[in-house]
Amino acid sequence: MSKLVITQNIEEAHLEQIKAIVPNWEIVAGRDSSVWLEHLQDAEVIVGWKKEIAEHCVHADSKLRWLQSWSAGVNSMPLDEMEKKNILLTSANGVHAFPISETIFALMLGLTRKIHTYVRNQQEKKWHHSDMKLEIHEKTIGIMGVGHIGKETAKIAKAFGMKVLGVRHSGREEDFVDEMFTTDQLSDVLPRCDYVVVTLPLTNETRHLFGANEFKQMKPSAFFINIGRGEIVVEDELIESLRTGEIAGAGLDVFTKEPLAETSPLWEFENVIVTPHTSGSTEHYTKRVIEDILIPNLKSYAQGGVLLKNVVDYKKGY
Repeated sequence: MSKLVITQNIEEAHLEQIKAIVPNWEIVAGRDSSVWLEHLQDAEVIVGWKKEIAEHCVHADSKLRWLQSWSAGVNSMPLDEMEKKNILLTSANGVHAFPISETIFALMLGLTRKIHTYVRNQQEKKWHHSDMKLEIHEKTIGIMGVGHIGKETAKIAKAFGMKVLGVRHSGREEDFVDEMFTTDQLSDVLPRCDYVVVTLPLTNETRHLFGANEFKQMKPSAFFINIGRGEIVVEDELIESLRTGEIAGAGLDVFTKEPLAETSPLWEFENVIVTPHTSGSTEHYTKRVIEDILIPNLKSYAQGGVLLKNVVDYKKGY
C-alpha cells in the first residue's frame, strides 16, 4: 500500500478530497512530528518539508518519490541529493502572489507617502508634515523576477499608471510589463527605476546579486524593496547605501540572518520599513496549496506518475 504523509494540519474536507483521489493509500496527516516521523521512510509522497525528511528519506533508503513543498522557496533543501535519488519536487509557487504583491505595494506606498514616519509621529503625539511630497503614480518600477508574484505586481502597477520594467532569466515578454530584460542587463534597468522590487528565488546565480555596485546604479531618489530572500543582497552594502543616502529608502521582509539581529542598523533607519518575513502570510495559504497545487498534481500522479504544476528544475534551483 502506498503512503502519503502530510506534515501539516489540514481541514477534514481537504483530507476527504485527498482520500477520494487515492482511496487505497494510507494517509498520515498532522503538524506534530509524533504523527508522521515514524512514517517518513515508508512514504511515497510527502507534503511539507521538514528537516527530518533529509535524514530519513534523502540521506537514507526510502520509498519517497515525490515531495510537495509547503513553501515557494526550496533553497533550504538538499537539492543535489534529491536530484540524484530522482525525487520529484514541486513547490508552492503561486500561492503567494496576492499577499506578497499587497505587501510590496504596502511598502512602496508606505515609504512614498511616509506612513512609517507618521506612525512614529503618532506614537510621540507629534503633528508634523515631515516633508511629504512624493507620489507613486506614473513612476517607473523595476521588477526583478517576473514569476507569479512579479506578474501580479506588474498588473497592480498598471493601475497606478506606472512604467513597468521586468527582469527574468529568459527575458520572455509578459503582460503588463512594458520592457523585459535578462539578469545580465541590470545596469540598463536600475538607473531608470524609481522602485526596485526583488521577487527572485535564491539560487547560485542570484546570491549577492545586489551589492554596492547595483545600489550605486540606482537613483538617489529610488526605493529598494526585497521580498525574495535576504541572501540575494549583500546586507552590509545595502546598509551603507542607506546610511549615506545613496538610495532613498528600503522596504525589507527578508534578511541574511533571521530573526534580524537587534543590533542591526536597519531597525533604526528612518527610511527603512522592516517586516518579519511575513509578506506571504495569508488566511488562504493552506487552501491554495491543497486545492490549487496538491490536488491537481495528486490526480495526475495517481493516473500515471506525471506532475503538471510547479515542478522544480533542479538545475535552476526553482
